[in-house]
Amino acid sequence: MDAFSDDNIETVVVMTSSQVGKTEMLLNIAGYHIDKDPCSILVIQPTLEMAKAWSKERLAPMLRDSPCFRGKVHDVKTRNPEETILLKNFPGGFIAIAGANSPASLAARPIRLLLCDEVDRYPISAGVEGDPVDLARKRTTTFWNRKIGLFSTPTIKDASRIELAYELSDKRKFYVPCIKCGFEQVLEFRYLKWEENNPDTARYVCPQCGVEINDAGKIKMVKKGRWIPERETGKIAGFWLNELYSPWVSFSNLVQRYMEAKKSKETMKVFINTSLGLPYEEEGEQIEESKLEAKREEYEIVPAGSGVLTCAVDVQEDRLECLVVGWGKDEEAWHIEHKILHGYASTEEVWQQLDAYLQKTFIHESGALLKIAICVIDAGYMTKKVYDFVKPRQSRRVYAIKGSQTSGSPLVGRPRLVGKQKVKLFMVGTSTAKDIIFSRLKLEKAGAGYIHFNLQCDEEYFLQLTAEKAVYRLVKGFAIKEYIKIRPRNEILDLWVYSLAAHAILNPNIDKILKELAQNQSKMAQNEVKSALNQSKTIENEPKSIENKPKPHFRRFKPSSWVKGW
Repeated sequence: MDAFSDDNIETVVVMTSSQVGKTEMLLNIAGYHIDKDPCSILVIQPTLEMAKAWSKERLAPMLRDSPCFRGKVHDVKTRNPEETILLKNFPGGFIAIAGANSPASLAARPIRLLLCDEVDRYPISAGVEGDPVDLARKRTTTFWNRKIGLFSTPTIKDASRIELAYELSDKRKFYVPCIKCGFEQVLEFRYLKWEENNPDTARYVCPQCGVEINDAGKIKMVKKGRWIPERETGKIAGFWLNELYSPWVSFSNLVQRYMEAKKSKETMKVFINTSLGLPYEEEGEQIEESKLEAKREEYEIVPAGSGVLTCAVDVQEDRLECLVVGWGKDEEAWHIEHKILHGYASTEEVWQQLDAYLQKTFIHESGALLKIAICVIDAGYMTKKVYDFVKPRQSRRVYAIKGSQTSGSPLVGRPRLVGKQKVKLFMVGTSTAKDIIFSRLKLEKAGAGYIHFNLQCDEEYFLQLTAEKAVYRLVKGFAIKEYIKIRPRNEILDLWVYSLAAHAILNPNIDKILKELAQNQSKMAQNEVKSALNQSKTIENEPKSIENKPKPHFRRFKPSSWVKGW
């Protein structure tokens, strides 16, 4: 905040974890200029929806409750109520709130103070206009005393806007003195020590003298801390901070979250970004198919840990490829069946085969019969045929999907109605889905996010699953991640992308479902025991004569009964 008042500084970069008051800083800066140094202000949030939420939930309470703003800030008079949320006037200036995905709101007016919040969550391009930060920065050109603020937690190393901006700054870090030896240091997670499986014992160990520091000692250290830059860069001040400094987060709480984050690489990525304030360094995305093939398991029916079945369909010219996946707790997944329906997609015959296949039942280890809970079909090819098939079956959760190649797109976007049939279409962030899949393929132990494969999966299956790798390319100075083919066929990878999207759309209450299946299994087992006991009592009570010797009893196979060793 002091840097924003320094005439020698033009750009302020703030790369931090969460829970360090980043949003409060942004509010204070905007509030200072409304009250003391009036000017035109633009605050940019990642989306228009988030911009409206920030205005209503953060800005409005500050303007309402702070005495210095009373009678100063007025809503813009307009017939559109949305504009009053996103634009407010005050003597000497205005404050506009915009979404990075809305090019019109970024290029409407000249701006002296530009505040960009969570820049790593911005889309690569605002519509077709280009990078949203560049668009907004051009609005400040006419002001000699302009100020630009970039705030964000980082994301992926070498593809993070805030990391690149911080590297161009003077790279300030907050040094605090040890309470015993006075050694000035940057607080780092590696110096937190605790007893195994007991986060309550967490203490910070000074690397100089070895003294153990608790949370109260941390507060004392932070009060005496100071910002030290690594170099001089003139007009760009950069600040980095992690959650270890936060007065609202104890050492034990941070360790507890670290222990939970170790479950998977995805949760660890979130921990590194949002708690340590560091960009996550992706490992090489290419995976050897032979290692996956060696992890295959022997199961023919739906395993006990799986409770919901999804089906993904890839449309090819001469066939439909279907993948049925079973889902368990924490998105643990099982390959159940890969089915190819042969026939030209332009004919009705192959679609009739698909309709019959979607009504197939699968035997669960509990003895229950499971049906496919949701089906998603890629509408990127033979679009009209897909829409015609999906429209009358949407009530059965059969949906059309299309892939979005935009980096940073959500896994599944909100559905929209398309075509003459008004079909519900879901957009799928393919790059996001592939990030998740490749990170999960690297997991070694069964559990959250782990993917199981049965013996049906052959060498060709795994070659298709690993047919792409991640590369980075520079787009207007930013490193953008994209996936490229290293083999001609990648249908299995596409099917797993669609399966992940199907699970996200369905969003099942898996704990409840698994509990019901377990109860079903228990009841069936009890019924088998009762049946055996009753049969035994009947035999004992009958006369021991050759004439009354019971005839052999052959039970019919019932799919709904407890099936084991028939």
